[in-house]
Amino acid sequence: MRRPNILLLLSDEHSHRFMGHMPVAAGGEPIVTPAFDRLAAQGTVFTDAYCQMPLCTPSRLCLLTGRHVRGAGAWTNESVLRPELPTLPGTLRDAGYATCLVGKMHLGGTQQYVGFQDRPYGDLTGKTGHQWEPIDNLPYATSMRARTEHVGATQLPESLIQDQVTAHEAVAWAREQAGRAPDQPWFLCCGFSRPHFPLTAPERHLRCYPPDGITEPRVPAAGDAYDHPKSVGMRRGFQTDAIDHDETMRARAAYFACVSYLDEVIGDLLLRLEAGGLLDETLVVYTSDHGELAGEHGQWWKNGWYEGCTRVPLIVSSPAQRRGQQPAGRCGTPVGLVDLFPSLCSYAEVTAPAGLEGADLSVTLRGQAGAPDRPVFCDALTPRWGPGTEFRMIRWRRWKYVRFRDCSPLAFDLVADPGEQRDLLRCPQDAETAGALRYLAGLAEDSMDFEAAERDRTVRDGALSATYVQGARYPYGNLYRLPDGRVVGADDTLYQPTVVDPDGRALFGEGCQEQNPT
Repeated sequence: MRRPNILLLLSDEHSHRFMGHMPVAAGGEPIVTPAFDRLAAQGTVFTDAYCQMPLCTPSRLCLLTGRHVRGAGAWTNESVLRPELPTLPGTLRDAGYATCLVGKMHLGGTQQYVGFQDRPYGDLTGKTGHQWEPIDNLPYATSMRARTEHVGATQLPESLIQDQVTAHEAVAWAREQAGRAPDQPWFLCCGFSRPHFPLTAPERHLRCYPPDGITEPRVPAAGDAYDHPKSVGMRRGFQTDAIDHDETMRARAAYFACVSYLDEVIGDLLLRLEAGGLLDETLVVYTSDHGELAGEHGQWWKNGWYEGCTRVPLIVSSPAQRRGQQPAGRCGTPVGLVDLFPSLCSYAEVTAPAGLEGADLSVTLRGQAGAPDRPVFCDALTPRWGPGTEFRMIRWRRWKYVRFRDCSPLAFDLVADPGEQRDLLRCPQDAETAGALRYLAGLAEDSMDFEAAERDRTVRDGALSATYVQGARYPYGNLYRLPDGRVVGADDTLYQPTVVDPDGRALFGEGCQEQNPT
């Protein structure tokens, strides 16, 4: 039989809470996401999925290579993929798949294809491809405060918003691929920018979420870890103490709107592919590179150990599930994005390379068994928030344990304390909990050598950026790679426009007032 196509829908900064099918009682937010809900109703939902580093580039490098942070060389947003490492798209390509990446991937340097044969549109120069709202014909300053101050209705034409362009180019590639090689399986990755800041969306979505009508952050700025050096460093670095309640709620409302807009874009994409028969034999995967705190713990953004940073949505929908031949599933066993490489290879009956660090979940995808019961790791191995704040986080069963390089460890019971307010290491423990924490403490000590990780970062991988960053950089992130090989700016209309008439009066006179009739 023909091997299945694989469609990987990869968003940026999507908190696991913001899914309509996640009950509020289970920690979900009251948000409207019909496309994601439909996919969940026709797929397997992994409720406790974790990224391997809560930051864009490192998380993606781990996903692409099936390795944890140290093995993948996934240190910062400037990290370059180590060229000797096999990748998921490269492995599928070598097995006869056509491979394509459309949209954002946030790869460093000139290592931009990493096994993808086609990249028709996206952040092709090593600069992340987020579209900032044009002010004075230039993107506004991407300061920390701009992320929560400059929110609201987008000023971009919807046809030029990168998420729309990504979806359109993905459909075009899939149609072309089916036309030129209908018997060849394909792997198509769509990299969406939202709900990552800038927190802007079309007005129709903002109307659904007025700031005074949405939920407060689910986790308060309190708890045993509030004054931990890592937490303090994050608040200082991200300047989140300066964000008052009104600004928090406006930004949260915009985040709700961005998620619903992304749902709309992905829903349209799936319906177009479905109408053309392009999903008939296609495994559909939706996930995100990391989460978003959205005010939880008094924090915003990511790059911490909190659930809001590290836990991500993960839905896998098979053709059999969409045809009703296999029931929808729900898996509560912790898994990692690092598991996707071996799982997708196994599902496609492709031999995975040696050295992968993820688990094969293909039997779970087929509804034949649950996920393996084993610890899942999430790391941050640079001292971004102060000396000694590097960490290894371990999620196992109901417990989370966080070991730092030179700070006090933390531990939580996520069933009894989903808001991570009570550090178990400060509390009396029953026998089961005490045994679990001894196991996790030993595992954290044995599995992570922070000094060796630093040597890998500075010595083994220290020259990669210099080696693989060449030539001038396009000032903005998104470009087209044309069929003849030329690379051209995709956003020049937005940031370097040819202004024909600054306000329409020269062209239309009084008729220009009809643009926004009341």
